[in-house]
Amino acid sequence: MSETLPSIGEMLTASVPMVRTLNLEFIETSAERSVLRLPDQPDYHNHVQGPHAGAMFTLAESASGAIVLAAFGDQLTRAVPLAVRAEIGYKKLAKGAVTATAELGRPIADVVAELDAGGRPEFPVNIVITREDGAASGEMSIIWTLRPNA
Repeated sequence: MSETLPSIGEMLTASVPMVRTLNLEFIETSAERSVLRLPDQPDYHNHVQGPHAGAMFTLAESASGAIVLAAFGDQLTRAVPLAVRAEIGYKKLAKGAVTATAELGRPIADVVAELDAGGRPEFPVNIVITREDGAASGEMSIIWTLRPNA
């Protein structure tokens, strides 16, 4: 008998209440790229009827978390991934659904080698938030760390 392991999207949806609250959709999740979508939902609109900045931040942060889990899930027995700091820029007005695409900014092997050497590696995840027409409405950079277990 074989067991089917839950996907990263299923794990995050089950364990992170904001992912469920915002109804985030996992389009693609791999160690190379993560793509999440925030559907157009009037309950999460701002004063100009687009997605609220906080909802867009959560979308981008969730996309970064998905790629971190895909890239470093095999390290979870010895380290905890934590966001250290984030910076976001809102570039163009968004209306309708928005999509966040995240990519690692440092090779996985380099991060794991630093962890193997006893360090607490930090690495960037860069995210682009796009509107339905494909225009970038925001850009975010999050610095993550793998904190070794005590």
